[in-house]
Amino acid sequence: MKTPWIGTSWKMNKTREEARAFAAALKASSVAMTAKVQPFVIPPYPYIADVADILAGTRVKVGAQNMHWEFHGAWTGEISPPMVKDCGATLVELGHSERRTHFAETDETVAKKVAAAVQHGLMALVCIGDTRSEHEAGATADVLARQTRYALRDIGRQAAGHVIIAYEPVWSIGEGGIPADPAFANAQHAKLKALTAEITGQPLPILYGGSVNPQNCCDLAAMSDIDGLFIGRSAWDPAGYIGIIAAVTERLGDAS
Repeated sequence: MKTPWIGTSWKMNKTREEARAFAAALKASSVAMTAKVQPFVIPPYPYIADVADILAGTRVKVGAQNMHWEFHGAWTGEISPPMVKDCGATLVELGHSERRTHFAETDETVAKKVAAAVQHGLMALVCIGDTRSEHEAGATADVLARQTRYALRDIGRQAAGHVIIAYEPVWSIGEGGIPADPAFANAQHAKLKALTAEITGQPLPILYGGSVNPQNCCDLAAMSDIDGLFIGRSAWDPAGYIGIIAAVTERLGDAS
C-alpha cells in the first residue's frame, strides 16, 4: 500500500480564527498522527505560525504558498526562505498557475525558487499544468516536460527527497474546473515519473490537483502513478479534508 501525500492550500481564504479552528480540528482527528498518508496544509502567510504551532508534534506538514528566491534584501512585500522556516513551515508551494498567470511567474523564476527552497532545507511542492488550449492541441506532455525540466534545472539530483510535483491542469482547477479523467492524469504522471527519474536519478512523487472532490478522490488516488492529491475547496473545512483522507485510505487499504 502506497503512502500518498494529501494536502490542501487555502489560497486567499480564512480569518485567523478560522485557520486556528481548522488546525485544532485536524489535531484532534485521526489524521494528525496517521502513517497511512502524508498530510499537509498550506495556509495564507499571516496564519502559518498559528497553524504550525497548533500542529506541532503531529505528522501534518505546514507550508507556505510562495516565497522569494533571495535570502534577504530590498524586495518589498516578499517573503524569504528563512522567514518561511522561521514561521514553522517545512514545505513551500511554488509555480502555481495563478502565480504564473496573474503575477508574472515564469519557468525561470520557478527554477530559482525551487533551488532556494532546497538550499534552505524546505520541501518544494512544484505546480505544473497545461492550459485548455494546450490540452486541446495535444501539447500536454510537452508543456509538463518543459515546466518540470526548468523547475529541476538548477538542482538535478539534489531534488530527490526534497521536491514533489503537483500536476494541476489549468483547465481543471478553480470554480467551474473540469476534473481530469483518472486514466489521462495517470498517463501524464507516468511520463513525469520517467522524466524526473532521468533528471534526478529516481522518480519524484507526483500529486494530482484539479477539482479533486469526495466523488473522484478515490479513483484518482488508486491510479498506479498518482502519488497523492492536492485539494482545493473540497478540503477547506476540516470535515471535508478528513473525509477525503479517510475515503482514500480505505480504498487503498482494500486494494492492497
